[in-house]
Amino acid sequence: MKIRFGYVANALGLWDASPSKTLTFARYSALPKDQRLDKLISITTQNLAHTKRILHYNIAHEINLYRFSSALVPLATHPEVMWDYITPLKDQWKEIGQLIHHFKLSPSFHPNQFTIFTSPRDDVTYNAIKDMEYHYKMLEAMGITNIGNINIHIGGAYGDKSIALRQFHQNIKKLPSEIKMIMTLENDDKTYNVEETLTTCEKEHIPMILDYHHYMANRGDITLSHYLQRIYDTWHRTNKNPKVHLSSPKSDQFYRAHADFVSFDFVLPFLEMAKLNDQDIDVIIEAKQKNLAMHKLIEDIASLRGVKRISSSTVEW
Repeated sequence: MKIRFGYVANALGLWDASPSKTLTFARYSALPKDQRLDKLISITTQNLAHTKRILHYNIAHEINLYRFSSALVPLATHPEVMWDYITPLKDQWKEIGQLIHHFKLSPSFHPNQFTIFTSPRDDVTYNAIKDMEYHYKMLEAMGITNIGNINIHIGGAYGDKSIALRQFHQNIKKLPSEIKMIMTLENDDKTYNVEETLTTCEKEHIPMILDYHHYMANRGDITLSHYLQRIYDTWHRTNKNPKVHLSSPKSDQFYRAHADFVSFDFVLPFLEMAKLNDQDIDVIIEAKQKNLAMHKLIEDIASLRGVKRISSSTVEW
């Protein structure tokens, strides 16, 4: 079993490299009208430049997996702005895509928690579609729709999970097919557990991302080993390794919150379970210390007997 590791958004240690610099609508509105577009372009240019710096860091450290910041473009979906963030920056988008293609990186996005398809309200579904389209347009501008993924949660229960899930299956039909083809779903820490998420993914032919921390926070009487192969099987049509999210609780009191680093003891039971399946997997680290937490966990895993480190960010067990 080979495990490739990656992380989310920002490479800590790079000076002033946040790819998520933003502009509030209030600040945007306060600007003279002839300066607004220039400000949007300036911030997005900076975010893309920082993304490129981070990708070069990843390339130097043999890190193939990377989740882009969803905040690359300020006010991209705001109904009173809705600006063209592709055309004036097409060369920058293209350059990032060329890096990804040349070095065979595996990119993804994770829209925020409000991008849901279980709501009975049409405006919530409309906004979810707009947000998915925003993420797809960025992948399209980079020329990587064939290798990128957009990951979301199922959504809220609205008092009745069975009704909400039926709503999900109805609302997801409104999503353009080319976007649905590259979306993934993950289990969450409060509402939709592993079994419910997996059943939804199987019905919609959507790959499922297993979030082990969320499973531990919302497992009930579910035994993960009974579902792991089925989760992996949802990835068959993609010709990609199944993806897994790893993090650990900040504390017993704040169990759902992510710790700065990943507790090796917390994730070891999953890794031992995964070894029995002998399936290559891609792991995104969702710890507060991002790439630093990833490097630390890799070192911890590489210390296990029988584990061989085959690159800076890949181990074989």
